[in-house]
Amino acid sequence: MKVLVAAPLHEKALEVLENAGLEVVYEEYPSQERLLELVGDVEAIIVRSKPKVTREVIDAAPGLKVIGRAGVGLDNVDVEYARGKGIEVVNSPGASSRSVAELAIALIFNVARKVAFADRKMREGVWAKKQAMGMELEGKTLGVVGFGRIGYSVAKIARALGMEVLLYDPYPNEERAKEVGGKFVELETLLKESDVVTLHVPLIDATYHLINEERLRLMKKTAILINAARGAVVDTNALVKALQEGWIAGAGLDVYEEEPLPKDHPLTKLDNVVLTPHIGASTVEAQMRAGVEVAEKVVKVLKG
Repeated sequence: MKVLVAAPLHEKALEVLENAGLEVVYEEYPSQERLLELVGDVEAIIVRSKPKVTREVIDAAPGLKVIGRAGVGLDNVDVEYARGKGIEVVNSPGASSRSVAELAIALIFNVARKVAFADRKMREGVWAKKQAMGMELEGKTLGVVGFGRIGYSVAKIARALGMEVLLYDPYPNEERAKEVGGKFVELETLLKESDVVTLHVPLIDATYHLINEERLRLMKKTAILINAARGAVVDTNALVKALQEGWIAGAGLDVYEEEPLPKDHPLTKLDNVVLTPHIGASTVEAQMRAGVEVAEKVVKVLKG
């Protein structure tokens, strides 16, 4: 049985595949044309956020039994078409939870204490001590929008920092909320009462532009917005306006409606926003877990 690994995969994950007796063809990020050439005789394909596994790719692989995504999102896989043809689609949803949670906390600290701003000024030779006046987190209220694995981890860390925790989720789990000392409230209430709002929801029709102009205006002028979920959960134009006009104090973003973020995007001109290039899952540990987990699932499917 042959498996095409079309993206970087941790060596431990490759060992899982090889130890199962699979023939591994390894080519990182082939073009769509090259991908069509490679899939003709494979029974499994493993990708990351790219390349795209489209209908055309699926049809070019008549023996395909399973598509593995080493990571969470399945945006680059035509899941419905694959499953309609009896092909399993597997991923590793829990592998990067801790890494994304820790990045969200890092962004909160960075924005609250103006670390990136102060660093830029120091490199320019400016001693911007007064302009870098920040905010303590202890005693402040964190609003967690989306209380899944990542939201839970963020809330747990926040409680250890001495923050109060408000939660919003369409499917509230009161038992889990008790574990982190959190309280479920309506989204509008959370936005009005939180000093920091952090987003951890998937991008679906119901969450597209969930944070829009109307909801940004509900937030405190001293509040911070963090998005390490999906870019389109936030209306970018409304957020730029909010940051420029002072509806909120700042933002920390790891995801964007357009990726990569254009060099001349208005967000890059603002001092009250911290920007990172979608690195939530970019830790050695998360990449290893994601690779191993998806490799094990692929083996399971191929071995029946």
